[in-house]
Amino acid sequence: MSGAVWGAEARFAVYYAPSRESAWWPAGSAWLARDAESGEPCISPQPEALARPLADLTEAPRRYGWHGTLVAPFHLAEGVSQQNLLDAAREWAGAQSRFALPVEAATLGDFVALRPANPDGEANMRRLASSALQTLDALRARPSASALARRLAAPLSERQRALLIEWGYPYVFDEFRFHMTLSSSLADAAERATLVAWWQARTAALGPLAIDHAALFVEPAPGEPFVLWQRVPFQTREAK
Repeated sequence: MSGAVWGAEARFAVYYAPSRESAWWPAGSAWLARDAESGEPCISPQPEALARPLADLTEAPRRYGWHGTLVAPFHLAEGVSQQNLLDAAREWAGAQSRFALPVEAATLGDFVALRPANPDGEANMRRLASSALQTLDALRARPSASALARRLAAPLSERQRALLIEWGYPYVFDEFRFHMTLSSSLADAAERATLVAWWQARTAALGPLAIDHAALFVEPAPGEPFVLWQRVPFQTREAK
């Protein structure tokens, strides 16, 4: 995927994605039934307590691939190339320190997701995401007036509206909450509880996430599955 070239309608995002060599990558990719890096489908596990196939519960996050958002999807500004973005992302990543992130499974509204297990982890991910956003913002195309109006029609706080106007996304900086989505929106509380319980056992076995790189993902065209384009490693030393 490293040599691919996409058209002007492609959107790019900076995500956290577990290393392909870690047990976290195959675990999450199998859960979503798709490997966003290889493009291959995966066989999902099936928690015994579920009354319907797991794949029916993960359709929404499957399109985005196994990830946690750092910088939400955006179009490139006029005159900015894919190589410009890759170069800037590599330079940013090379200045970031590696750290371990304990996580837990939880319900976030009607969704199930992994989230940092303690305030320090939450703060570390917020700092990382804020740094990436500020560094790469000049490469982002600003939305059209009609697109911005459509986004502003969503139920947002005044703070979120201001962030959306300035940064292209309402959930950044103090509004940012790092998470790795594990389900579509689920109305059934029992289903949500089953997924949380399954993942709580898995997180205990898999241990903390190694936050040692970021990944550039691409949506080639509107509505298409996101693909992992490039991984950008952090500096070798760990944060103190």
